[in-house]
Amino acid sequence: MIDKPLLINYNQLHTLWLKWLSQPANAHFDRWLKHEAASWRKRFRETMPLELGSAMQHALRFRQLACALELIHERGLDQDWHAWTEQWNPEQAESLSRNNFWFWIQRRSYSQWYIPKDWQAGSRKTTVDDTAAWVRKNPDSPLAYIWFGIDASLADAIERRAELAGWNDKQRQEFMRMQQSRPPLWLRPAAEQDAKTLRDELKAAGVEVNLNKHGLCATGGFGVQQTDAYKEGRVEVQDFASQQIAAAVDAQAGEKIWDACAGAGGKTLAIADGMSGKGAVVATDLKEFKLTELKKRAKRAGIANIRTFVWDGEAPLRLPKEIARQKGFDKVLIDAPCTATGTWRRNPDARNRLSEAYLKELTGLQQQLLDSASEAVRHGGKLIYATCSWLTEENEEAIEAFLKNHADFALESSRLLGAPDVDSDTMFVAVMSRQN
Repeated sequence: MIDKPLLINYNQLHTLWLKWLSQPANAHFDRWLKHEAASWRKRFRETMPLELGSAMQHALRFRQLACALELIHERGLDQDWHAWTEQWNPEQAESLSRNNFWFWIQRRSYSQWYIPKDWQAGSRKTTVDDTAAWVRKNPDSPLAYIWFGIDASLADAIERRAELAGWNDKQRQEFMRMQQSRPPLWLRPAAEQDAKTLRDELKAAGVEVNLNKHGLCATGGFGVQQTDAYKEGRVEVQDFASQQIAAAVDAQAGEKIWDACAGAGGKTLAIADGMSGKGAVVATDLKEFKLTELKKRAKRAGIANIRTFVWDGEAPLRLPKEIARQKGFDKVLIDAPCTATGTWRRNPDARNRLSEAYLKELTGLQQQLLDSASEAVRHGGKLIYATCSWLTEENEEAIEAFLKNHADFALESSRLLGAPDVDSDTMFVAVMSRQN
């Protein structure tokens, strides 16, 4: 059965898009859209159509491609795409007419939007089909990267990632293909919850949910956060790759564990949930409001062995008395601030925040956090380093730099998590041990 086309008010869509373009360069799309949705409800007494937010995400992902398709439509595929990508900037998309811009976005995202009758489709549809066929024959061209919503300047970075991860050509191309779409919403059942039973309960509540060999994930339908299972703390929203980072900590009952950059606490909760209420998890973050959210989530989940502190990472943590008595934590997790390249599938606006200066700033901060937090690991304990990035500078190269200056630590394992092997975000985790 073919889905009915979705009705989109293109005046509303384009007005919203222009409003987004006027935001500061470091604005976060999800936060901004949430604010706009709240304003929408006040003005119109109704919920903002989900299709508007989805269409704008596709526009963030494919606006460089929209410019390329316009060029192809006018002059053909035989272009110097290396030179073109070097001179392209996001403002060029604003020079396209509203109709042409949204036609390219609709066609490339394979969205079932309703196209107004006054739009000139015709040969433009052929342009998209011809470009798709050309990309299949030229998978390493800069245009192939643009086709999948990736800036072609990242080609070398993806090659370095493929080499260190041991990807073959098929895996590299699958990784690129995945960048064109949003992954499902992965769910983590609480420790005492049977995944199959939880799946059936969520389905009965109207959530479109699947259970596969990798876990439980929602793809639509009724919102997970409105279900009894979520409100009662029996299921958490947590990406597959993030769950694997928590699993790499391998928390055992009775251990003392520090989650140094806890944020809102998804990994903290997963770690504590597996400890049967025995031992302790200390969660710290620079921002107190995130720790406040963590405490709310822990209360909802019925987890009582989590303590929170604000820590800025500039100096070693002052150890709580019981931790000082055993001369450090059994395990320390540093889920470091990063470029978040591994979450670009969910947050395409973050692609525009990546720069050499920003990357340099972050890699410096990552080393600072490793230096400060590593002092809190007891001899024989573990230091776990993680990012939600696939860039080698923030991962393998960061670990190599740390180990050069810390001979008392040894690398046990490191690996990339999630995409392209699993339809999820892409993250990294390394486990190091402190020698006795």
